[in-house]
Formats: sequence, structure tokens, C-alpha cells
Amino acid sequence: MLLGLLFGVLMLNVSGGKIFIQNWINPFGVIFINLLKLIAIPLILASIIKGISDLKDIAKFKTIGLRSVTLFISTTIMAIIIGLVLVNIFSPGKGISQATVDRISNEYSGRQGVQSKIEEASLQKESAPLQFLIDMVPDNAFSAMSDNKLMLQVIFFSIFLGVSMLLIGEAQAKPLKSLFDSLNEAVLKMVDLIMLTAPLAVFALLANVVVSSGDTDLLLALVKYAGVVILGLLLMIVFYCSVLLLVTGKNPIWFLKAISPAQLLAFSTSSSAATLPVTMERVENHLGVDKEVSSFVLPVGATINMDGTSLYQGVAAVFISQALGHHLEITDQLMIVLTALLASIGSAAVPGAGMVMLVIVLESIGFPSDKLAVGLALIFAVDRPLDMARTVINVTGDAMVAVVVAKSVGKLHYKSKLG
Repeated sequence: MLLGLLFGVLMLNVSGGKIFIQNWINPFGVIFINLLKLIAIPLILASIIKGISDLKDIAKFKTIGLRSVTLFISTTIMAIIIGLVLVNIFSPGKGISQATVDRISNEYSGRQGVQSKIEEASLQKESAPLQFLIDMVPDNAFSAMSDNKLMLQVIFFSIFLGVSMLLIGEAQAKPLKSLFDSLNEAVLKMVDLIMLTAPLAVFALLANVVVSSGDTDLLLALVKYAGVVILGLLLMIVFYCSVLLLVTGKNPIWFLKAISPAQLLAFSTSSSAATLPVTMERVENHLGVDKEVSSFVLPVGATINMDGTSLYQGVAAVFISQALGHHLEITDQLMIVLTALLASIGSAAVPGAGMVMLVIVLESIGFPSDKLAVGLALIFAVDRPLDMARTVINVTGDAMVAVVVAKSVGKLHYKSKLG
């Protein structure tokens, strides 16, 4: 990671350096992410079905499911509240001059990236209230498995098939169970092989991030806003460690050390879904969570548990409102909590999804539609590095919930010398 950052900075000062990285270095990072995405669907399919079929008793699945979803919702609400408290205390938007707003607006508001986020969010907003439930249920399992954006549909099918295997009895389910057990082992071996290339890939990804980050002056203009987001994300780490200490009695260093490779990969890829194979390996082999817990909690968490992204929603919505003079009542901030929570459920676990959610949150508090592009333009310059940071929190939150749920059902086996 460090070499990639330094190499990126060096190439920024070399004529043609940016083009060189984009043409000859970045492709190795793209291939790495594609390989992780390649195995995401088979991994979820095999691990969830194996995990549920290993339970033997459907009552255990109900317990794990209810506790996981309850914790996901609780941690997301906490994240949004932390973000809102910090942004109201530091008021980063009030420190941005009108001249800076105008310059950034002219630079970014016409960009295709900003306009596409607004268009995508408007399509989501126009959907029916229960559309998210409809979207969870596939009409063709194979079609769902052909698109990583349909992760919730794959999870639904996997849970449905796993529960059905429990209900038909062990004898009848045995041939199918053996198939998915074998598939699971093969996919895990694929993870091991892919991770052998991780150092080169992370170098390539971070070098490309540096040369693609944009105008340095614009980044500096938003340093206070970024600082508030980062402070909030760090407080979420403290919150996770406190919960773990209270529930498990284990040293938080044990947890952070075990999950750090997944955190670093999440930072590099900005994708919870791409990081999922590594997260599962760390949680199972280094935190001691039984597969029957991790195989359900982590895939579901990667799809619906977006603590870092939700915290960013709260900070960004208030920051944009402060900068553009849109006054927020306490009821508006409560609406941010509710909308950010609902928007996080089913949000794509891929880079850039947070900005689509932000448009939905801004529209829920009556933010002027003609200023949406300007609002997004204000944070567009620093969105990529903050996306990387908040993905780390998303992954860490998933791992924390997996450990806590495993502890509560007696499926946590301590495997570390630390603690």
C-alpha cells in the first residue's frame, strides 16, 4: 500500500506518469478485483447453503438471523447518529466560501459521474414502497447469479434452498449437501490463489487512486469535511471494540489484528462484495467464528450493513446543506437517520453506491432539486478516498456482528494468543 501511494505521487511529477499508471499498472488491480468478483457469487451460494444445512435445526437459523439483523440495524443507527453529532459540532460546511463553492460547481457539476448518480437515485426514489422486497426475490436464479449487483437475490435463493434442504431431511439432502460442501472447499482454494497476487494488486490500485484523485486545491478546500467523516469512522472502530470487549471479554487488539488484511483490502478496492472472500477467511480462521454463523452473517452484512456509508450520508447531507444555505430542522435530521438506514439496506456493495444513497437522503429532507448537482459536486473531489475509508468500516462492522452473534450462540472458538 505504501509503495503504491509513493509511486503514484512520484508519477504525478513525471511527464506522462499518469497515463503510464493507467495503461500499464492499473490493469493488474482491475484484474484482481475482477477475480474477487468472479468468485463472490459461488462463494455466497456455497457458503450460505453449507452453513444452513450444517445447522441441523431450523430454530438455530432463526436465532442467528434475528440477532444478526437486529445488530445490523442497531450499529447503522449508531453510525448515523455519530455522524450527525460530529457534523453539527464542527459545522464544516460553514467554512467554505461562496467562491470555492462556485469553483467546485463549475469543475464538477457537469461531470457525467455526478449526473449519473442523480439519475440512478431518481429511478430508485420513483419505485413503489415495497419494491425492495420485490427486488429481493428473483424470477430466475441463474439470471440472478449472472450479476453481482443482484447479491440480495442470490442470498434469498441460497437461504431458501438451504432451509428447504433442512426440511426434507438429512438423508435426502445428503447428495446436494456434498455437492455444495465440495464447491465451498474449491472456492476457498480459489481465494487462497487469488490472494497470492494481492500485494501487486494493491500496489496497482493505490497508485491509480493517487493519479486519479483530481485537483489538489479542491481536495484541500474539503479537508475539514473529510476530517469530520474520518473522525466519525474512527469513533465507529472504538464503538465496535467496546461492544466486543463487553460481549466477548476479548482484547480489541486481537480483533483488529485478525481482521486487518480484510480492512486493507477493503480500503484498496472500496467494495465490501469484493472483500467478502477475505473477510470470511479471516473471521473463520483467525477470529474463530463457526462457518454456520459466518456463512450467513457476512454475505448478508456485505449487502445490507453499511455503517461507514450511512455515517457518511449523515455528515455529507448536513455538510452540503450548511454550504449551500439550506436550513435543517431537528425533524429533518431525524429524517436523515431514517432515510439513511432504509437506503443502506440493499445498497450495492460496490464503489460509488454511497453517492446514489446520498441523493435519496437529500431529497427526503427537501433539498432543492436544482442544487443537487452542485451539492454532489462539493464532495465529488474527495468521494473516492472517503469511499475507501468507509468501506473499511462496513467490513469491520460485518466482522464484529459475526463475532458477537457467534458468541451469543456458542459458536465462537478463541484462536489467538492475544487477549
